[in-house]
Amino acid sequence: MKSTFKYTFSFCLLLCSFLVTAQKTIVKDSAFTEKDSIKPKIERYGLRLGLDLFKVSRSFYDKNYKGLEFVGDFKFTRKHYLAAEIGNENKTVEDNQLNFTTKGTYFKVGFDYNSYENWLGMNNMLYVGMRYGVSSFSQTLNSYSIYYANNYFPKPTIESGEKFDGLSAQWIEVLAGVKAEIYTNLYVGFSFRMNNLITNKVPDNFDNLYIPGFNRTYGGNFGAGFNYTVSYFVPLFKTILKTKVKEKSKK
Repeated sequence: MKSTFKYTFSFCLLLCSFLVTAQKTIVKDSAFTEKDSIKPKIERYGLRLGLDLFKVSRSFYDKNYKGLEFVGDFKFTRKHYLAAEIGNENKTVEDNQLNFTTKGTYFKVGFDYNSYENWLGMNNMLYVGMRYGVSSFSQTLNSYSIYYANNYFPKPTIESGEKFDGLSAQWIEVLAGVKAEIYTNLYVGFSFRMNNLITNKVPDNFDNLYIPGFNRTYGGNFGAGFNYTVSYFVPLFKTILKTKVKEKSKK
């Protein structure tokens, strides 16, 4: 009973506060005209710039990896954003048969659609999107082991150092992610991505097992990845969304 009374009392207080606030919004002029005053919603548009924290942090704890990625998006409608990423990677892969190093840069461009309904003045995102990616890179075969069906004898390791330049790849990726404002104009976010190769220039007697910006190609033309970003929103302009105003005239 006490709990029910407490919640009922709180609800009544909230209702009274709402009624008092609503009453203050009614303005009467000399012609006895009443207008419901609604605070206009301000929509901010601008450029958000940042970087991928995952690649930066990985460069410190993984001796076989160096990478950097800059991200950005531009809000051009209430729900749609132009988006792009640019970066470079230097990764050495060691497995049972091969040791190789991939170096290159990449660029992605596309759009995001925000499905989240923001409150007044917010620019948080719960979004899906698509990117078109292009990568230019080189591969260096550091060493390799000759495969023997009989594992009784040790596998000899052959030092190579052969380099394959002028390689390239293109792909399409779909993604889903979130971006949340943790401080004024400062955002953190993450996204998951699924990739599909369109073109892949493969060198003779080797394969592109890792493509900068795309990730591993062990699954054939399909790949996956994610990023964890921090970014800053630079407001460029804003618009005020018009609201309908009811007018009542008394004769």
